[in-house]
Amino acid sequence: MSVITLQLQQSWTQVSPLLVIQDERDYDLAIERLNDLIDEVGTDEQHPLYSLLDTLGAVVHAWEEQHHPIPRSEGVDSLRFLMEEHELTQSDLPEVGSQGVVSEILGGKRKLNIRQIRALSERFGVSPSVFV
Repeated sequence: MSVITLQLQQSWTQVSPLLVIQDERDYDLAIERLNDLIDEVGTDEQHPLYSLLDTLGAVVHAWEEQHHPIPRSEGVDSLRFLMEEHELTQSDLPEVGSQGVVSEILGGKRKLNIRQIRALSERFGVSPSVFV
């Protein structure tokens, strides 16, 4: 075994636990480490630990994609969420239409039209794509 290989093996034994996520406990520890690195390194690409931050971020992202995927949502799901966050009732959205119209949209009997999407986008300060 060469000196370089021996050095790499010794270093890897110490570093690999930082970069391996096998279960939720490892994931939680990786998130803690990632947050600590972000606090320490920030956006300083010259920092000696920047490549570790970048690599750990990629490992965490891959774990999340496989084990915690973000579910697809439709515009009506976003509307429901925003209504709940802002404690709004169906009657509180006159820009969409009457309470009956809002009820039909939330119930899936009717789709949001372009005018309604633009109005909701402006009201909540979000991209129109949120409601598509």
